[in-house]
Amino acid sequence: MYTAADLRKGLKITIDNEPYIITHFDFAKPGKGQALYRTRMKNMISGLTMDRTYRSGETFEPAHLEDRRMQYLYQEDDHCVFMDTETFEQIHISEAAMGDAKNYLIDNLMVDVLIFREKAIGVDVPNFVNLRVTQTDPWVKGDTSGSDSKPATVETGYVLRVPPFIEEGELITIDTRTGDYSTRVKE
Repeated sequence: MYTAADLRKGLKITIDNEPYIITHFDFAKPGKGQALYRTRMKNMISGLTMDRTYRSGETFEPAHLEDRRMQYLYQEDDHCVFMDTETFEQIHISEAAMGDAKNYLIDNLMVDVLIFREKAIGVDVPNFVNLRVTQTDPWVKGDTSGSDSKPATVETGYVLRVPPFIEEGELITIDTRTGDYSTRVKE
């Protein structure tokens, strides 16, 4: 059990049988009375945020989360299918629970699947992934009137801005934390 004094940014707790992560934390000690702990929390299943204030002495149950290393297999309707490479167990995760991670999934990509009470609630992809550009406008050499980037679509359907020298068919590295182009991969 955690107490209010244990609260801090990044702590994962269970409220009403759902996991929450504290995204903002503030401690206040008024002149009289008990200390106050103001928090902003994000529901790790629905993504909704809420603000709550707690007094010293209140207790919380830790969110028992498990990370399982799994391999992305394929898309089935509005779910993604992952396989545990040790037990060969397969699980389905809805696209809604995936968040932005669905933009970077390619066959056989190893990811960390977050499990809460035997239910998959999210996916952590690697910080950088290599994806092939499937569509982008050609760059006209000497064209200095345009901007320093152009839209490009990668093999997963994700659209991002890339430098003008990137062409269709090239492999690029994308930073999954920001969704931005990182570098061109030498093949």
